[in-house]
Amino acid sequence: MKDIKQLLQAIYSKDLEEKKIWYSSVAEAYDQARPRYPQQLINRAVELAQLPSDGIILEVGCGPGIATTAFADLGFSIVAIEPSQESCQLARHNCSQYPDVEIINSTFEEWELETGKFHAVLAATSFHWVSQEIRYQKTADALKDNGFLILLWNTPPQPNHEVCQLLNQVYQTYAPSLKPCEEIETHQQNLSKFAKNGNSGKFQDLVSEQLVCDVTYSIDNYLALLSTLSPYIALDHQQRESLFQGIKEILELEVDNSLETSYLSVLQIAKKI
Repeated sequence: MKDIKQLLQAIYSKDLEEKKIWYSSVAEAYDQARPRYPQQLINRAVELAQLPSDGIILEVGCGPGIATTAFADLGFSIVAIEPSQESCQLARHNCSQYPDVEIINSTFEEWELETGKFHAVLAATSFHWVSQEIRYQKTADALKDNGFLILLWNTPPQPNHEVCQLLNQVYQTYAPSLKPCEEIETHQQNLSKFAKNGNSGKFQDLVSEQLVCDVTYSIDNYLALLSTLSPYIALDHQQRESLFQGIKEILELEVDNSLETSYLSVLQIAKKI
């Protein structure tokens, strides 16, 4: 298999039709297993973006509505765009109690621009899916004067160093291009490029904050989490099944069905110029 960076670049550069269905088969697992965004960072985003109580947010790539519900709970009106039909259905179900949330089944690229309408554009672990050619320009066009781009990121939750060491041999056997864990500095470096790009012509006054968060998984839920991550989706079905079986066997011996993991949650926010 390709080097992991090359693989991810290939995935994120897929055409729109392929992007629409990338998560379709794992939409329910995504809803169930992906970590939530800490309230502390959501509150900071609202504060830094100076969102009024009647603020209108455009969300790009809402998935099943994980961040959508967190902002809807604070009373904001939200137009949420999601290309996957399966994820859209879950988002509509999860947001059914919020009358001021609209879920639109579309890519951001194909969405009909509503110029100057929104107080903030929100993207929660999704902005890397938007075509680079339009990523910042269309976002800026959608915003009101002095509006804000809010990027939230959750890195994949991963076990502690000891468990990762035990899993290494399984990965070397079944998926040598992948790793059970990445150093936190690697995630920080990967995310920093979005902050730099967002601060290069359309946005200014970048603020970046982060938290290290903990979440405990059962073994099955941890495997469900892995099934939603792009490098694992890209694996051949049999290769993925063999890898997951090997991971399960190691974890059953080591963690008694309660796997403690940690992940980095990051807020990046910048003001439209």
